[in-house]
Formats: sequence, C-alpha cells, structure tokens
Amino acid sequence: MIRGSCHCGAVTFELSETPKWLTECNCSICRRIGALWAHASIEKVKVNYPEDGTVDYICGDRTLVTKSCRTCGCTTHWENLKDPRDGHMAVNCRMADPKDIADLRIRRFDGAETWAFVEDE
Repeated sequence: MIRGSCHCGAVTFELSETPKWLTECNCSICRRIGALWAHASIEKVKVNYPEDGTVDYICGDRTLVTKSCRTCGCTTHWENLKDPRDGHMAVNCRMADPKDIADLRIRRFDGAETWAFVEDE
C-alpha cells in the first residue's frame, strides 16, 4: 500500500496495490507540478478530502481533471473525464513518503510531443 498526502494533510490518498512503475511526464502541466504518477483503477485508490477541499484544473483536451489542495496547493491526483467507464486515475507519488516508493521503477513519458514512453537508459 502507498499512502500520501498534501503538505497540510487535508487531502490524503491510499493506493491499495503497488504499481509496476511510476510515470514522470513532460507535458506542460506535469513538468510544472513535478508529478510522479501512479496510475491505477479507481477501485484501487481511496482519496479523502473535505467538501470543497480541492481546486480542479481542466486543460488541454479536457480528458482529465487535476486536483490540488485548496489550502496548501499541492497537486495530489487526477481523475478521468473522458469516459466514466474507463475507471482509471492517478495519484501523485511525490506526496508519498520517499521510502515507500524508493524501489519502484520510474518511466519517463513524452507527453509533450510523441505521446509515448521514452526508452529506458
């Protein structure tokens, strides 16, 4: 299990399974927030925050909403807007304890141009 929270602790998440890898994307939003995404099925993730505790940001092709803590501003996760049947989301593992993700492989994704994973070096 991977647990994480924003800086102030108002938004928390639990990922019930260990992902095969974490994704570092270079698209315009991910590179700015410095996210390290763990993608998962919605049923494997539990996110908790007070009502009106997050700020939503929708950009680009409008297929996902990025959620940030209203109090401290940390981006904690994103949710799928494209297809509710998809059941896919991601949590930002930069919000997790570094020792809990230290052994996970990090794959770089070129979301800025090719929309493909960059070969591992």
